[in-house]
Amino acid sequence: MADSEYFVPDRASVCHARPATIRRLSSSMYKSVSISVLVAIVAYFTYRTIPTSHSVDDNMALASVSRHVIKKVLAVETPEGVGALVRRSIGSMSLRNLTPFLMLDHFHVSKGAGFPDHPHRGQATVTYMLEGTSQHEDSAGHKGTIETGGVQWMCAGKGIIHAEMPVHKDGAPDPRGLQLWIDLPKEDPSYQELGPNEIPTAFPEGPDGPVKIKVISGKSYGVESPVRPLGGNWFFHVIYNKKGPSIFQDIPSGWTAFVYVLKGSVFVGSETIPHEAFHTLVLSHEEGETGVQLAAGQDGTEFVVIAGEPLDQTVYQHGPFVMTTREEIQKTMIDYQLGMNGFEKAHTWKSEIGNRRR
Repeated sequence: MADSEYFVPDRASVCHARPATIRRLSSSMYKSVSISVLVAIVAYFTYRTIPTSHSVDDNMALASVSRHVIKKVLAVETPEGVGALVRRSIGSMSLRNLTPFLMLDHFHVSKGAGFPDHPHRGQATVTYMLEGTSQHEDSAGHKGTIETGGVQWMCAGKGIIHAEMPVHKDGAPDPRGLQLWIDLPKEDPSYQELGPNEIPTAFPEGPDGPVKIKVISGKSYGVESPVRPLGGNWFFHVIYNKKGPSIFQDIPSGWTAFVYVLKGSVFVGSETIPHEAFHTLVLSHEEGETGVQLAAGQDGTEFVVIAGEPLDQTVYQHGPFVMTTREEIQKTMIDYQLGMNGFEKAHTWKSEIGNRRR
C-alpha cells in the first residue's frame, strides 16, 4: 500500500472545472478509493487470520519477561525433631535467609516420629501436606487435622507452644509435606486453614490439559486463593501429568521468589538444561522481569513456586525464635523460661497429641 500513488485534486481545480471534467475526476477518484478500501479490507483480515513470522508465544514473550535462576541449592535429607527426616534448603548454611523466608523443610515423618510440644515466636509457619495426614494442637486452644492436599497458616505472633504429630493408618502413606517459615512483624497468634477441596485450581491448558496449578495463596491464570496471609505471600503447587507447554507465572515486581522441585525436573526461563528434584532455585528480580516461565522436563513433574514481599529488617534467629535484634532474642528466652509475655502456659500446658507415638 505504501507504493501506491493516488491523484488527489485540490479544491480549486474541482470548483472551477466544467461538469464533464468533474464527472471524469469523480469516476477516477471513486475507482481509486474503491480499490484502496478493498485492498485494506483484504489485508486486515489476512493479517488477522494468517500468523506472521512472530508466533503467539513470541508476542506473549514480548510482554512477559521471565526471571532466571541465580542460585541453586540441593536439600539434603537430615534428622529433625523426634525421628523425622527433613530436606532443608532455606535455613541451611548454603542458604541461610532469603527474606522474608526463613526456612523451607521437605519433611517425612515415619511411624513413631513427630514434632512434640515446642515454642515459636516471631514467624508464620505454612504447613502443606503432600501425602498422609498430620494433627496439630497449641497452647491457645487451637487443634485440627491437615489432610493430604490441605494447608495451614499459623502466625506464632508474640508466643505460642504447639505440637505437630503424624497420623499413621494401615495402608496409608507416611506423612510427607512442606513447612515454610516466613518472617513477620509482631502479631497475635492466628490461624488460616484450607482443606484439600477448598484450594482452588487453575488449568492453563484447560481441565484436560497436561498441567494444573493448585493456588494455595495468591493468584494464577485468573484463579485466586481465599487465603490472606499477613505480609503478602504467594504459594503455588504446579503438577504436570505429562510434559507439555510452558507456563508463565506472574510475580509482583521486587518480590523474592523461588522454585522447589518435588518430582521430575524443571526448565526455568530460556534454559536448556533442567533442574532435578530436591533443588531450591532462587530466582532473579531484575527490573522489567514480570514473572517466571516454567516447563516440565519429564512426565510426572511437580514443583512449588513461592514468592513474598521482602522485609527491610535484620533477622536474628535462635531455634524457633525469630526477632530483629540479639537483645530481643535474649528477652524471648527469658520470657519463655519465666512463662511470660506470650509464654504464660510454657510450663503448665501439655498437648494431648505430643506424647503419642503411633
